[in-house]
Amino acid sequence: MDLVPALEEPLKKVLGPPTAKVMAEHLGLHTVGDLLHHYPRRYEERGQLTHLADLPMDEHVTVVAMVADARLHTFASSKAPRGKGQRLEVTITDGSGRLQLVFFGNGVHKPHKELLPGTRAMFAGKVSVFNRRLQLAHPAYELLRGDSEETVETWAGALIPIYPATAKLESWKIGKAIQTVLPSAQEAVDPVPATLREGRGLVPLPEALLKIHRPHTKADIEDARSRLKWDEAFVLQVALARRRHADAQLPAVARKPKPDGLLAAFDDRLPFTLTEGQQKVSKEIFDDLATEHPMHRLLQGEVGSGKTMVALRAMLAVVDAGGQAAMLAPTEVLAQQHHRSIVEMMGELAEGGMLGGAEQATKVVVLTGSMGAAARRQALLDLVTGEAGIVIGTHALIEDKVQFHDLGLVVVDEQHRFGVEQRDALRSKGKQPPHLLVMTATPIPRTVAMTVFGDLETSVLDQLPAGRSPIASHVVPAADKPHFLARAWERVREEVGNGHQAYVVCPRIGDEEDDPKKAGKKKSPEDEAEKRPPLAVLDVADQLGKGPLQGLGVEVLHGRMHPDDKDAVMRRFAAGETDVLVATTVIEVGVNVPNATAMVIMDADRFGVSQLHQLRGRVGRGSAPGLCLLVTEMPEASTARQRLNSVASTLDGFELSRIDLEQRREGDVLGQAQSGARTSLRMLAVIEDEEIIAEAREEAATLVAADPELEHHPGLRTALDALLDEEREQYLEKG
Repeated sequence: MDLVPALEEPLKKVLGPPTAKVMAEHLGLHTVGDLLHHYPRRYEERGQLTHLADLPMDEHVTVVAMVADARLHTFASSKAPRGKGQRLEVTITDGSGRLQLVFFGNGVHKPHKELLPGTRAMFAGKVSVFNRRLQLAHPAYELLRGDSEETVETWAGALIPIYPATAKLESWKIGKAIQTVLPSAQEAVDPVPATLREGRGLVPLPEALLKIHRPHTKADIEDARSRLKWDEAFVLQVALARRRHADAQLPAVARKPKPDGLLAAFDDRLPFTLTEGQQKVSKEIFDDLATEHPMHRLLQGEVGSGKTMVALRAMLAVVDAGGQAAMLAPTEVLAQQHHRSIVEMMGELAEGGMLGGAEQATKVVVLTGSMGAAARRQALLDLVTGEAGIVIGTHALIEDKVQFHDLGLVVVDEQHRFGVEQRDALRSKGKQPPHLLVMTATPIPRTVAMTVFGDLETSVLDQLPAGRSPIASHVVPAADKPHFLARAWERVREEVGNGHQAYVVCPRIGDEEDDPKKAGKKKSPEDEAEKRPPLAVLDVADQLGKGPLQGLGVEVLHGRMHPDDKDAVMRRFAAGETDVLVATTVIEVGVNVPNATAMVIMDADRFGVSQLHQLRGRVGRGSAPGLCLLVTEMPEASTARQRLNSVASTLDGFELSRIDLEQRREGDVLGQAQSGARTSLRMLAVIEDEEIIAEAREEAATLVAADPELEHHPGLRTALDALLDEEREQYLEKG
């Protein structure tokens, strides 16, 4: 039997079951290799201390500081009625700020003996606020003293690594576990080919692992970081390059539009000319469709840049060439809306086989989960006979029952709402792999596109069509300046008075049962600060109808309504019969009512930057200017307010997506987009490391073109297998 390679040794064997269990459950670490790749978040210098003044609220922190003062208090409480309750208050300082530590009950004895003024230690715990002062309650701590052998050894390095830790496992315990497994780093197989490594002056992998966990100087940390960033970027780009290479080998039917077919007839009846951007992107798509291997293209377009028009022209080209096109939308409201607007744009060209239909016409059908049986049967029949050239639907399209005559193109709207499995299931309905066009209105910075959607070619639509109006955005600080909120409702009345309509968006619906499970959930300090749940559609609609918007037609729209009711509400709003629509984010994507000019977003701080940008894109779709008011009760200095100010200050989605990424940790962005498997990026920062990613992509493409099976790069194969644990492999396979 083969010996298990050192890095694949389970942690259970090396560290013992209890520690291994905590590492697996809380940090996702299972093997020695996993632990070696759990890198320090930062380093403390023995002589310098963390700025206590900059501690983030509600986060698990590790600080190195000195005890300034320690006092034991006794008090009476229900558990200790005779004044026998004990509370130890310890003040620690790092020269820049002070922090209070508190210990209660039996927990006071040990720290009372050990935490004497002048003692230095590492402290770990969750930062909270008590009496307007920052404090750590019952922190774990490790004294920094050079008496026993082990601590001298452990803390001898001038730089103390601080690891991403959890309440169950403090940074120094992780550090000790890493010291135990560090000798195995010598056996790490290097994924980066030697020529590339030497050409770029990168240190070998075993050396990088030693230097990241046990640096002697800051230069060691730099060497290790630049090497480990390259690993991550390169291995990921090789995986994507292999994916693109494999796709290029797949067969597909080339689909070329006829010179006098459906597309030409459609273009003739357009009341406007396409923007330059639309023409350029259409050409890229038509060139891809004309080849004999499947198109894989990501179409990014600002809200309202006319993506649907570009996608529709691609669908018509495929129908011209004898195929069918399917458009997958994330919600029923959207599928119905796309269907309505496409049928409207096509006019008699969408009435194939009907009286009054044009000669080149085809049928456009919609397929959603809540359709009646008869309508559904007819739609399925139109698809299998090829009568319908275009189908628009929700994931109901993916069901086994749905069969196509000849599926040539799949258009996925709002990619981030769909699992890869869903995209793939639809693609498998073609006799040969169909072409794939993925659309998103969430602008993605170039590096993220290269990392997350690296298997797709990218087209960007960044011009707005003529006739679109600018949107003015303002933050309304409801707590500091209540009269601003009153003015917001006056503005809504003014817009309605001028013949326009408005949206009011809220974070939740309001008919949720008080779920005891949720009630027990830990609240963030921001929630604690305001002690109230997010505003709800049903409550807000009720208050507005009775109060500031009395006399106007106010309706509600949310995800738990019956699909027919949702559709009826949307139709009334689109027809101008409703003045104000109070909704959840169901209106975030694709809802198109040009007459709606104002939007008020309640509790705007509860939404992400790109979500706010998406929502805002629902107004200003006609010739009248749009207005978006971001209502918040967060105080001026909070990060939430800064986020809202940045949304109000620019309409450029790419700029906002950079801000969004800088504020979130990219792990979220990639983690979500990468099938939910834990993100492999631990060292690489997608925005900052743009150059490394671009260079790694080129190197990877060259290497894969020369050796697609990686026969000459066994180390790289091993690293790929580790990256593509099965879930991931499937993700990239399906791409």
